[in-house]
This record gives sequence, structure tokens and C-alpha cells, in this order.
Amino acid sequence: MTPKDFIPIQEPKMISSGKVTWQSPSNIALVKYWGKKENQIPANPSISFTLNHCKSTTTLKFKKRKKTDDFAFNFFFEGKEKEDFKPKIEKFFERIESYCPYLKEYEFEIYSENSFPHSSGIASSASGMSAIALCLMSLEKELFPEIEEEYFNKKASFLARLGSGSASRSIAGGLVVWGTHENIEGSSDLFGEQFPYKVNKIFKNYQDTILLVDKGEKQVSSTVGHDLMHGHPFAAQRFQQAHDNLSKLVNVLESGDTSEFIKIVESEALSLHAMMMSSQPYFILMKPNTLEIINKIWVFRKETGIPVCFTLDAGANVHVLYPEDQKDNVLEFIKNELVVYCQNGQYICDQVGSGAKIL
Repeated sequence: MTPKDFIPIQEPKMISSGKVTWQSPSNIALVKYWGKKENQIPANPSISFTLNHCKSTTTLKFKKRKKTDDFAFNFFFEGKEKEDFKPKIEKFFERIESYCPYLKEYEFEIYSENSFPHSSGIASSASGMSAIALCLMSLEKELFPEIEEEYFNKKASFLARLGSGSASRSIAGGLVVWGTHENIEGSSDLFGEQFPYKVNKIFKNYQDTILLVDKGEKQVSSTVGHDLMHGHPFAAQRFQQAHDNLSKLVNVLESGDTSEFIKIVESEALSLHAMMMSSQPYFILMKPNTLEIINKIWVFRKETGIPVCFTLDAGANVHVLYPEDQKDNVLEFIKNELVVYCQNGQYICDQVGSGAKIL
């Protein structure tokens, strides 16, 4: 598919007003995307677990109006109007207007809330922007009733990507690939696709306990971090590493080889942060407690043989990944040895989920 495929060519129905609510999850990348080209195209492919409990619930109210040159919308977060988030939505609307030409014919009220603490370092842009994209697609489905489910989901992911790259991976459930990869059929830079090959049952309900090491705002945003990959001395090698690791994961996900899974996932997390530490300007998003947790996980894994590992997003918090049948053992370990490194002792228990749903 090409971007042109997402431009409506039919005559829309007349829809005067309405309301729709979508719930969309966050996700955690196993192979990381870091660095992007124009129009939110990833510099390398990535794959993520869609989460289950960490999600945004978004309601879109829309009312027909006379078309003007401006977008008309208000945004409310957890019941309060949030002016500081409006520029991000404005930019999102500008990026998607050619694919959603009806945007300026409606005034919108957007109400959003998260199931996880605000500024907890969980990717709220992924869940939030994908939820808005899905709400807009529900309006589009009313305008163009002949839209089929496959097209609906692809375009929702396509639009979400233009709001936040990782949001493209929050539509489908389970394992989602975003970015063209020669060994993964159907993979695309334009939208996320559910991983198309066999997945061992051990990875279908994998657990993710998120340790909230630092809930403060990052000193460097992900957008700035991505831009620093332009001219980065190790960019080409990093992009190739991501391709190679995704190739390896195809076999690992089918076989259920947790040992190889751990090597790839932890290497990816550390490579992501190595890129930050070697960019110009350089920066460090890990905190001392991040490193303490990583070392504790390594010792615990060596002493017990339990296949628990970590991954990191672009921040200080640690995602602890492990099979469901080790849940009791790992949660005991977290309570006894890792909670002390969490801000206010906070952590969130999550697991692989089934994707976004309409309410």
C-alpha cells in the first residue's frame, strides 16, 4: 500500500454529530526503533509486545460545522482542559488532513484518561495517539460505511504513526511489527502489522512488570533523541543491528527459546541507550537505580535459572519481562529486592494484551 491509498475518494454520507469511545494500550518494544526519516518513517524496523492494562480511554464528540481554515477542537485530560497538549494534536491534525479531509468540517471535543499514573514514564503517546486515531476512523467509517475492517485497522495505524511513531504498534494485539523487514511478510514503514508467523505459547501471555524508577519529565524528549540519529557515528551499524536482531527473533518466537530471547532483548535495550550516550550532544536517561535493578536481575537470573530479563524505553524505568509460569517467583523477587529502587515503591503489573477495542 502507498499513502495515496488512505485518501478517501468516495462521496461522504452526511453525519451531523456523534460520539465514540476507544480504549487503546501502550506497548513495549523488544527490538527498538530509534531514528526516523521524514513523515514519521522509521529508520529501522521494530517489534513490540502490546500491553494489556496500561491503556488510554478516549472519547471523541464531533459536530458538523461550516468548513473554515482552522481546526476546531478542545482537549480534556482526566476531566480537565489541557491547553498544553493542544499543539501536539494540532500538529497531528495538520499531518493527517490530506488523509482525513473532513477534519475541518467538524468541531471536536476529545476526552482522554490513562489507566497508569501521568508522567510515570510509560509511553502515553503510543496509547493516547492511537486512541485518537481510532476515534477518527470510527467517524470515517460513518462517513464511508463501505470501509472494511482490514483497511480500518491499517489506516488507524497509519494515522497513529503520524502522531507518534510507536502508536502505530498499539492497534493490534500480541506482537506487532512496524517497519519494512525483508524476512517479515507484509511488514511496512507506513503502519504496524501483527507478527504474521508462529508464536510459541510461552510468549502469548508474557508478563511485564514496570518498575517506576523516575516519574519526572525526561531531560531530553524522544523526538530530540530520534533527530540526533542524523549524523550519528554509529547510526548505520545500529540500523543493521536492529534488522539482524529482528531476523533472529523470528526463530526465537517460534521455538520459545527464552535464553536467546533474553540476549536479544537486553542487548536491544542497552544499544538504545548506547546511542543516546554517543550522540552529539550526548545524554543519559538511565538513573543510578536503573543500573542497580539491572544488576540485581542478572544476579537473580544466574542464581535461580529463572528466565527473567529487562528492557528499557527511552527513560529510566525498567520493564521486567518473564513467562507467566514464573509470575509468583518473580513478583516475590521484585517485592523483596527491587521495590526499594522504585520511586515511592511504585510498580505496575502488566502482560501481553489483545489490542485496542471500541467501548
